[in-house]
Amino acid sequence: MNNLRRLPIISASIVTIGLAIGAAIPLVTNAQSSPQSTFPDVKPDYWAQPFIKGLAERNVITGYPDGRYRPKQALDRDEFAAIIRKAFDQDKEKQIKSGSIYKDVPEGYWANKAIEEAVEAGFLSGNENLFRPRKEVTKLEAINALARGLDLSYKPATVTTTTPKIIPPYIRRRIARRKRKSRVMLPIAMTSLMQPLLIQKANAAKTPKISQNNSGNSSTAANNSKQNTTATAPLSAASIVQQAYKDANKIPENAVPRVAAATKQNIVVNYPNSNILNPNRAISRGETAALVYQTMAAQGKVPPIENNSLASKYIVKFKDVK
Repeated sequence: MNNLRRLPIISASIVTIGLAIGAAIPLVTNAQSSPQSTFPDVKPDYWAQPFIKGLAERNVITGYPDGRYRPKQALDRDEFAAIIRKAFDQDKEKQIKSGSIYKDVPEGYWANKAIEEAVEAGFLSGNENLFRPRKEVTKLEAINALARGLDLSYKPATVTTTTPKIIPPYIRRRIARRKRKSRVMLPIAMTSLMQPLLIQKANAAKTPKISQNNSGNSSTAANNSKQNTTATAPLSAASIVQQAYKDANKIPENAVPRVAAATKQNIVVNYPNSNILNPNRAISRGETAALVYQTMAAQGKVPPIENNSLASKYIVKFKDVK
């Protein structure tokens, strides 16, 4: 009889344990559920909502089994590989043998195929036979991975300036001779007060206007002279990141060219301050969505974010860098 009374208690305990295990599964495996375009934890006024919604509609990103996206949660390397696999279709840089190539990525691991393809395409790589799938991705690592996999490179553009053409010495001598010949003979009856005015007017009518440049050479007025085009030093990758980010000194030297390339193509998105990169901080799932969306926009795969949207103010626009 006592055993029968205990059955409901035991059954309730089993159900409670089962629910607890079910709730914990997404946190343990990071397995993601079926696609959806909206998430209860991504409100319409959330800064990254347009990026998240745009990628979710294209099944590039998905939420967890509980329906949430968890935009503020740090992104792991296995999740990043899964996003890369869906967002980009790049040619393989290398072919790896079938099966897991990393000791910490079992063949049945949920992101095994995504990791394999991300490595083959050159986006990601491991170290000492370890991929570290549950390791958090930093902002700099994410930018580097996208730039490396998509072969983004910074090519400095030549900046040109125009300067007035310098008049050769023989032309200046010819002008001087004309000036001497242009003297005007005036009647004696004219007063000495009128002579300077008439002479000045006559000379102005016959003599081209000339001006002195900083080196002491004469040049024609800007509206009458031809112009020379002079090439100046191109803007370096280091100059771009220094002008774009207040914390540029935190970017390793070997990563500067790729960060500059991503910056120039308006791929980088920084929240809450567009001029602070925070390269060594773990990138959140919301920031990752923004970064991937902008990369796809640069490729013409998705429409650009509207300029009047809240999200637009966090995009680092290269043309706005001063």
